Amino acid sequence: MAVGAPRPGAALKLSVLVIDDDQDIREFLSVFLGLEGFEVTTLADPSVAVSRIRDEVFHLILLDLMMPKIYGLDLLGQIREVDDDIAVIIMASAPSLESATASLKYAPSGYVAHPLIPAELRDLIARITRQRRFLRRRERDLHAELGRQIRDRRKKCGLTIKQVASQASLSAHLLSQIERAEASASLSQLFRIAALLDVRVSALLAGY
Repeated sequence: MAVGAPRPGAALKLSVLVIDDDQDIREFLSVFLGLEGFEVTTLADPSVAVSRIRDEVFHLILLDLMMPKIYGLDLLGQIREVDDDIAVIIMASAPSLESATASLKYAPSGYVAHPLIPAELRDLIARITRQRRFLRRRERDLHAELGRQIRDRRKKCGLTIKQVASQASLSAHLLSQIERAEASASLSQLFRIAALLDVRVSALLAGY
């Protein structure tokens, strides 16, 4: 399959996990999705997928249906126990109405057949990333990263939540919620927090 040239503006660093025992498919998707502007992680061993999903942030999963160690839908069921909101595209080398229907139980975002057609895969991913559920997930990830950055930098400065909250004219309860990604901060509040931590607001989002 031919890999297209990178598209102008395809710079959003969304994180994609590819789970497939076929090395050629993993290499193709790594190059193709990388050129599309994604951060790509590939896994040949599906048995470690759940732990990776539990410990890392992924926005989209491309999951092979037929793998020697586990059936793709069984793995998807395990993934849903850990994350019931992540977007998943099922890749089937032998697509069938039976497997497509069975997959609906796990709310996949797409079901595609091998050989993968780049233009079709690109369009499918574009539709998924425009969905409100995907955008809500991005917003949650943003709040989580912001909270982590504030917490880590606050501790590095040797400051308590009460100290930062008091000097930034916030309640300690609100700051605690912001650090736990349970509440969002206004732009003016972020500026005050960043000033106390001696960083720019953009630095608080450097990891996102």
